[in-house]
Amino acid sequence: TEGYRPLDLQIQYFEEYAAELRRAHPEWSADHLHRQTSRSLSPPEVGPHVAGAAVDVTLCTTAGEELDLGTPVNASPEESDGACYTDTDRISAEARRNRRTLSAALATAGLVNYPTEWWHWSYGDRYWAHQTGTPAAHYGPASFGARNGGRGVSP
Repeated sequence: TEGYRPLDLQIQYFEEYAAELRRAHPEWSADHLHRQTSRSLSPPEVGPHVAGAAVDVTLCTTAGEELDLGTPVNASPEESDGACYTDTDRISAEARRNRRTLSAALATAGLVNYPTEWWHWSYGDRYWAHQTGTPAAHYGPASFGARNGGRGVSP
């Protein structure tokens, strides 16, 4: 459903979710708010989507109908009552089977899952390097467009 995400869009998503959490929990400190926001959205400075190293995926029938994976893609922990977590027990047996199918296919291809989002898989980013024991990420933030005339990746 999504792959590369421009940095400005990652910042927008992060700030919007932080604002939603701030409204619900005005007593949280700035550090706690940042940690809680980071549960569902990578901070812009490390976001794998801005490196083109992550994909958000779901499973569909050959007719394009989404299979039951327990929650919609991008469901937050608050709106899904935690069912967005990959290994939750708050989903049906069918959704668990579908998640196992998705996981088997993508893990076999070398991708790793971000466990708070069943749909989020990455390869070559910082999280992937950490999870696989690889000494460094293959990919960092990328910028396509105006800064370099749209001809490729800006440093």
